[in-house]
Amino acid sequence: MNAKSVISRRSLLAGTAAALAASPVASSGAFARAPLLNTQAPAYYRFRIGTIEATAVSDGPLDLGAPQPDIFKGVSKDDFSKALADNFLPTEKVKLEQNALVLNTGDTLVLIDTGTGAQKLMGPDTGRLLGNLRAAGIDPKDVDAVVLTHAHPDHCWGLIGTGGQQHFPNAQIYMSQEDFEFWTDPARATNDMLKGFIENTRRQLLPLRERIVFFKDGQQFLPGVQAIAAPGHTVGHTVFMISSGDRSLCNAGDLAHHHVMSLQRPQAEFAFDTDGAQAARTRQRLFGMLAAQRIPLLAYHFPWPGLGHLATQGGGYRFVPSPLQTVL
Repeated sequence: MNAKSVISRRSLLAGTAAALAASPVASSGAFARAPLLNTQAPAYYRFRIGTIEATAVSDGPLDLGAPQPDIFKGVSKDDFSKALADNFLPTEKVKLEQNALVLNTGDTLVLIDTGTGAQKLMGPDTGRLLGNLRAAGIDPKDVDAVVLTHAHPDHCWGLIGTGGQQHFPNAQIYMSQEDFEFWTDPARATNDMLKGFIENTRRQLLPLRERIVFFKDGQQFLPGVQAIAAPGHTVGHTVFMISSGDRSLCNAGDLAHHHVMSLQRPQAEFAFDTDGAQAARTRQRLFGMLAAQRIPLLAYHFPWPGLGHLATQGGGYRFVPSPLQTVL
């Protein structure tokens, strides 16, 4: 490039700018600034599992606060922060998503997990499930079955509102008997946190007892939905294999909580596990199956919408998000 060509290009750019400034478009205000909207699009994502129409629906993110030692057993605050930074994640605050799943078989409308409801126990941005369901064209009154992976607050406290109204009034509720008995038993309230969990879970489950059906490990209790016992996080924690034709998806519930920490260190116990050692064994067994058989999963707390695959990496795994499709 010679000096003459540089000068010619500068002259061209200058002339173009001057022409735009003098044009009627520039003087008419056509480039006026638009107002900031300060809102996100409704959080739902539709996809297919064979002939089943599936919709991931968000209840909003949970706030775990700053990285702390032993949230994952044996992981220091510094190691936690480094793992976040190495994966381009914020280090000042840890957030987990809440990815509920709706299945429409054409005959039955199924919702898996209900979010936190009106309780703001885990941050101000939770409790968005009902609004996002409606935005997705799903009326809560049309839900035929609510399925619970387990009875923790962020999975079952969206069943009943603060005024006692049932959010899914026409739905049968499916869950494990072990979790129902544990989380409605006041004798299990051995500390203040468990006391609060159990008191509020009783308010959610006991008024609905006549509509609750207990599934068994291995049972296909709804069309295309099979229960697989995955204990440890809670005594009755369950994942679900959803199948239609030659397609399958594992709804993994809280098999893993963080898409980096839980996968890089699948043996690490999580602070909110009922039996951390059992949860780690369950996680490694089912991770191995999902990775070996290349079965996709939806993980409740993984980055929105939680869809992807697990691939082995070193002594652990990595999460490979599924590409999102703009056309169904």
